[in-house]
Amino acid sequence: QLQLVESGGGLVQPGGSLRLSCAASGFTTAINWFRQVPGKEREAVSCISSSGGITKYADSVKGRFTISRDNAKNTVYLQMNSLKPEDTAVYYCATRRIYSSCRSFLSPDEYDYWGQGTQVTVSS
Repeated sequence: QLQLVESGGGLVQPGGSLRLSCAASGFTTAINWFRQVPGKEREAVSCISSSGGITKYADSVKGRFTISRDNAKNTVYLQMNSLKPEDTAVYYCATRRIYSSCRSFLSPDEYDYWGQGTQVTVSS
């Protein structure tokens, strides 16, 4: 059973930066970052392919967030810069059992493995 563990969340002031990590217990196919605010649906934020050669971003974070991966460490990172209060959410990483690319964001229901989430709060 693949396990995903997120870390790196915290409290940061608007305009600040955080780097989230998603450590997997084994090699994975594409990994997505999602975020969720209480009372709202889980929102796709970014995706990176298994090789790291393909990345995708939601319009709301494009130009501010950068996703990367280190396959030697089975870890995916989400560098978040110029953070805004509206970025406040619980951030989750997720992946699927079967091969997937980052051609498009899939519904959260399509993902088989999830981390426990890490809270990001952007506030002055």
